[in-house]
Amino acid sequence: MNELSDESILKYTKKISENATIDNWNDYLWQLSNSIKDVDTLENFLGITFDEKEKTEIQKAIDVFPMSITPYYASLIDIKNLGKDPIYKQSVASSKELILENFEMEDPLSEDEDSPVIGITHRYPDRVLFYINPNCAMYCRHCTRKRKVSEKSSNPSKEEIQKAIDYIKNNNKIRDVLLSGGDPLLLSDEFLDWILSEISSIKHVELIRIGSRVPVVLPQRITDNLVNVLKKYHPIWVNTHYNHPVELTKESKKALDKLSDSGIPLGNQTVLLAGVNDCPYVMRKLNQKLVSSRVRPYYLYQCDLSKGISHFRTSVSKGLEIIESLIGHTTGFAVPRYVVDAPGGGGKIPVMPNYVVSWGSDRVILRNYEGIITSYVEPSDYGGCSKNCDTCDRMCIGDFEINQTGIEKLITDVDSSISLIPENNERVARRDD
Repeated sequence: MNELSDESILKYTKKISENATIDNWNDYLWQLSNSIKDVDTLENFLGITFDEKEKTEIQKAIDVFPMSITPYYASLIDIKNLGKDPIYKQSVASSKELILENFEMEDPLSEDEDSPVIGITHRYPDRVLFYINPNCAMYCRHCTRKRKVSEKSSNPSKEEIQKAIDYIKNNNKIRDVLLSGGDPLLLSDEFLDWILSEISSIKHVELIRIGSRVPVVLPQRITDNLVNVLKKYHPIWVNTHYNHPVELTKESKKALDKLSDSGIPLGNQTVLLAGVNDCPYVMRKLNQKLVSSRVRPYYLYQCDLSKGISHFRTSVSKGLEIIESLIGHTTGFAVPRYVVDAPGGGGKIPVMPNYVVSWGSDRVILRNYEGIITSYVEPSDYGGCSKNCDTCDRMCIGDFEINQTGIEKLITDVDSSISLIPENNERVARRDD
């Protein structure tokens, strides 16, 4: 685990202010107010000098996609290995971001189109994403929301926050609210307390989730007071965003421990990034270090089609290779679900290696991670659940509402559909002519 000595911390603080102390370093507001946003400050902080051409290229990228790096996170950069350093690649602007492909989009996941009110993306039936703060402690170079992050015009007002909360109140199917951004944990304790209080008072909301990268890039933000605010609203979950093992430092682990010790379950969402973590062994080490820190690997994301981040994209086959290297080779709950967040708002589509080799009328042929092929005999008299609850006497679901859509309709006896037909299908349209 990485650890900065007091001597090293003081060396970095003096780069920012001659009067700065270790106490300043451990103050998240000091970290934010001294974020590195230009090339000159970066050179001074790291004690390096870019050649003029590279410096100009970095600045051109900053002019389009702003840069902001906390001193803490910048201190993790290996200055002897800038070209390959995973911290540097994730945080420092690059001329590669200015190479825009024709398939890249401002809003690749159509979050704005699926927004019934400002701040809410309602894509799945029982949950919503609540965008409460556009600001981040660091501007990740691979961010899928570059269109919003750092844009002051994206800051929702308290009135807009209230309208979003009212939307949740008026939709009793919403049982799960994900607070996102930007970073929700950069809000003041008082404002976050108010938002959590309002949401938790809604009877049909069963849990609140928070997506945050501050444990990674600004662990000093996880203060005792913040934790005391969060734990008032159990069940509350926190998903964070570690992409490489070197991010799990002593300071970061301390922040995670504070959250875990308060009873908050922790998950992690990793983005698969070329040149950063597109290695089976790096990914295995990351996930093993996460579970040792009581963080459950949740998702491995294929990089989105956002503008300026194509240089981070890998092939989907690389993601499958990584999953192959995890399943069976490490603890089961250290294996995240590999997903492609479908362009156009189709949601997260899981992508997995094929472990079903074949099947017959009474058995399934499977293979394991070692390549062993085995036969599993199916039961001969299994009646099964048809999901037709109106005719079922099992009484297994109580008063749950049944709402079947998509493929689920085709595999039950509830709906008479025998196929799902895309709109504007010419063959079906001819039937009505």
